[in-house]
Amino acid sequence: MKPDSAYLTVIGRVLLGLIFLVSAMNKIADPQGTQQYMMMMGMTWMTMLFYLGAVTIELAGSLSLLLGYRARGAGWLLFLFMVPTTVIFHTNFSDPNQMIHFLKNLSIMGGLLYVARYGAGRYSLDAGIERADVADASRPLKKVVHQ
Repeated sequence: MKPDSAYLTVIGRVLLGLIFLVSAMNKIADPQGTQQYMMMMGMTWMTMLFYLGAVTIELAGSLSLLLGYRARGAGWLLFLFMVPTTVIFHTNFSDPNQMIHFLKNLSIMGGLLYVARYGAGRYSLDAGIERADVADASRPLKKVVHQ
């Protein structure tokens, strides 16, 4: 029995979205610790702004992926977020753990590019909105006569 690829798309989107949702929740739970880690990694100025930006992007992006709402944009947003995040926090290749995180991030970025290119799939808010728009466009306009 061949699985319906639309369900696999949902599963893929959920798995991608979960990592960003959990990351945002961890940042919200420990804002000082997150900012201290940023400072330890060389981000010594505007850590509160970077912290708020990271939480906002991770929350908005994860919810967008989970719901399948504006998923292409979320894919691009999170991909672009991941570039500096990966370069700043995971390029100490002498540490095997950091090498794993670097490669994990590259893999996540690949998944995000896939969503950015192909969208959220059949079972998503994006697809539902598109179906509703097509249905509205195919309805004939009624002529209204004023008396």
